Amino acid sequence: MPGKSITVRSVQGVEREETNVKAVQISTLDGPGAVEFVDLDEPVAAVDEIVIDVKAVGVSFVDALMTRGKYQVRPELPFVPGVEVAGLVRSAPDGASVKAGDRCAAYIPRGGYAEVVVAKPSVTFPLPDELSFHQGAAFAMNFQTVHFALVRRGRVKAGEHVLVHGAAGGVGTAAIQVAKGLGATVTAVVDSDANVGVAESAGADAVVVAGDGWAEAVRAAAPGGVDVTVDPVGGDFFADSIRLLRREGRHLVIGFAAGGIPEIAVNRLLLKNIDVVGVYWGGFIEQDESIAAESAAELTRLAREGFIRPVVGNVYPLADAAKALTAMEDRTASGKVVLAVDVVD
Repeated sequence: MPGKSITVRSVQGVEREETNVKAVQISTLDGPGAVEFVDLDEPVAAVDEIVIDVKAVGVSFVDALMTRGKYQVRPELPFVPGVEVAGLVRSAPDGASVKAGDRCAAYIPRGGYAEVVVAKPSVTFPLPDELSFHQGAAFAMNFQTVHFALVRRGRVKAGEHVLVHGAAGGVGTAAIQVAKGLGATVTAVVDSDANVGVAESAGADAVVVAGDGWAEAVRAAAPGGVDVTVDPVGGDFFADSIRLLRREGRHLVIGFAAGGIPEIAVNRLLLKNIDVVGVYWGGFIEQDESIAAESAAELTRLAREGFIRPVVGNVYPLADAAKALTAMEDRTASGKVVLAVDVVD
């Protein structure tokens, strides 16, 4: 719940009531352990914005990078991280897809690690009844990202074979489920035997453990190669992933969780007419927010048909955000890591 209310005087001499909220703030770029759990003024919505009482917040690898200033977006310090939330609508303008009291999921550029947020109607959507708040914390970005990746950027068709790297993480498990919903066969690559079950629970048809011989194992699962590779990992996996693609295959570059940004001799692309495709959903919707509503409608349909059930990993109280971010940085997390705000799922 938001913190206590206090009365202050405006510059015009008119008294108004402000409310403090609990939030997690990055004040220094010293890593996950340095984030602070603080009281901040409740955000004030413009007339065309939605106010959300947050119930769950999605934690991403990007958030961990931002605690060290290693992400390409570097907000001025101090700032509240977090871009995807699920909660209850407190107020909404006319014409929004949600109204007061509705369960919702929303994407915000930052500020999600807080009890209350404001969001644009164009990136706030009803949370399907089939999904809990914790699952909804993945609905506004992870699933939007992979739907954009697979449908618009990857042009996946029913019957194709999709290879998913980092398949035990939030993006990877989402990619498995959306690809299955599109009618694809999915081979998943995970980093350890312990995570095989995570990818299987997300719906993968075959699971391969990264290590010596992983590419050969994929070839056994996908004779003739794969049509599309979903890659949020990068690093040493890149070159072998290109080799695994069939003629006119598409390699979707979503991130670089392994830390290294790979390079390639482009003649490899020429020989099999291969596409290497960048995927940056957050940047794209800054130019065309309409794609978010289109994806939300399709993702809601897939949730109602049973394809989408976000795989939730560890759930931490908002006050323990440092622990959640450390798990992301150390790559010990699986599924979607969530911060819970006054809710038990």
